[in-house]
Amino acid sequence: MSCGAFPRDHFPVRRRKRSVPTELTLPRHLPEFPIRIAPPDLTPWEKGNIGIDGVIERDSGRVGPEITIVSLIHGNEFAGAIALDQILREDIRPLCGVVRFVFANLESFHRFDGQSPTASRFTGEDLNRVWSTERLARRPASPEMARAQALLPVIRRSDMLLDLHSMLWDSSPLLISPQTERSTALAGALSACSDTPFLTLTDLGHVGGARLIEEAHFLSPERGARSVLLEAGQHWAPETVETSRNAIRYFIDNAARFHFDACFPHPTMPQQAVVTDNVVAHSACFRFETPYRGGQTIADAGTVIATDGQDEICTPYDGCILIMPNLCVRRGQLAVRLARHL
Repeated sequence: MSCGAFPRDHFPVRRRKRSVPTELTLPRHLPEFPIRIAPPDLTPWEKGNIGIDGVIERDSGRVGPEITIVSLIHGNEFAGAIALDQILREDIRPLCGVVRFVFANLESFHRFDGQSPTASRFTGEDLNRVWSTERLARRPASPEMARAQALLPVIRRSDMLLDLHSMLWDSSPLLISPQTERSTALAGALSACSDTPFLTLTDLGHVGGARLIEEAHFLSPERGARSVLLEAGQHWAPETVETSRNAIRYFIDNAARFHFDACFPHPTMPQQAVVTDNVVAHSACFRFETPYRGGQTIADAGTVIATDGQDEICTPYDGCILIMPNLCVRRGQLAVRLARHL
């Protein structure tokens, strides 16, 4: 399946192969990923200090924005939690307003096993697919759903939210925001904190459900709240911790400027892109032509980048950016997002 954000004035993403191979394609298995960072000791923060487990509040004592920084939406993505732990131990606070640090899925985090590092992503269901108004109103049917409901008061008090993530496959860091001008501007401001500005992206959402950054509080035109998701790098790389930490510091140090100064940041964002297509694997034998890196740009429209059963997957336009290709995708999963620069 592909979902288009623009009219079909570009090359087809999916086309039938001219010939179909006769050999049987066997399922693949994930490679071994080196675990180059150790899970942090979060014992000092697990009880929280505002009556919600894993939520720590630091108040500047001055009137200002309420900002929230979230880590561990997925239990095996703990690079952001390492960075949050470091910031908390240094007692870093905003110039004004309040910052809340959230360790979201502690239950799954405690199940992390380096021998099976992807198994602790979640316990019952993906915590980053449950944030629709309809889902949040239901009786919780999983630990993640109960946790989302427990965190909701914190989320809905946030003027700005930074959600820290990382990626399984090698990829350049990127920032994803909802399709609101205010959140896109926040992503651009955070991009500016990097020596090499991150790609800032608006996308088509996720096929599996609403993400935290898409909770209704951040989409409401009346409330003005802003949200950004940072994909900081590979899950278990030291560089991902450093990228997360730099983004957190910049977010905290400049929160008042983001909130009060309509002219900040600079309006030009040369790295801004929009996702036009979500490519979902239709078969169990989806294969990329080569092990693409996330953020890689394919120069020419019509380039075959993958095969999916009897179909070829092609770039729909020149300068197509591959967003987080899943090199070992299963049937029904999102294989890659295709994006173009604005």
